[in-house]
Amino acid sequence: MNDQDDAQLKALLKKHFDPVATEPIPARMYLRRPAWIGYARAAMLVSVGIAVGLAIPYVRPAAPPIAAVQPAATFPMRAARAHLVYAPEVRHPVEVDASQQEHLVKWLSKRLGVDLKVPLLAGEGYELLGGRLLPGPEGPVAQFMYQDSAGKRLTLYVSRPNRADTLSAFRYAQEGPVSVFYWIDRECGYALSGELDRATLTRVATAVYRQLEP
Repeated sequence: MNDQDDAQLKALLKKHFDPVATEPIPARMYLRRPAWIGYARAAMLVSVGIAVGLAIPYVRPAAPPIAAVQPAATFPMRAARAHLVYAPEVRHPVEVDASQQEHLVKWLSKRLGVDLKVPLLAGEGYELLGGRLLPGPEGPVAQFMYQDSAGKRLTLYVSRPNRADTLSAFRYAQEGPVSVFYWIDRECGYALSGELDRATLTRVATAVYRQLEP
């Protein structure tokens, strides 16, 4: 190829490609994201998600504290629940029946480590059925059961004071369907429980209190 042919070829190429070379770059080319940007963004979102997940335990509001049961209320609650368990029993409401009252009192007194008294409630319409030994928070508990002519039952729950129990005068509490009159002295806690109206239970509880706390 001579110089003249080379010059003609360059002129032909210039004529065909110069318009393309000088054409402005389309705006869409400026807006197109490089492929690596998508991967980078995905990695960043994963990192942020992990960081948030790790931080949640530290920023989550603390759960509200569970309200503590008042110490003085735990004693009648235990008595009422024991009543609900044993008062409905037909064949075995007590461990030792009233025909062995002397043995019953000696046995339970020995287990509790205190001289127990069994109130007589015949004047209030209730006869002693007997009693049983129960577990308590810090040792044995005695439960005496009484019944009237209609089959209504009362239970007297006797326990050595628990560390959580405080001295209390004659008080009334309600646990579900069971009404409870109770008091706690330095030697024992006493709780009379029954599914009775408050007036009737008050009358019987007063008789019990007078016999145990002369």
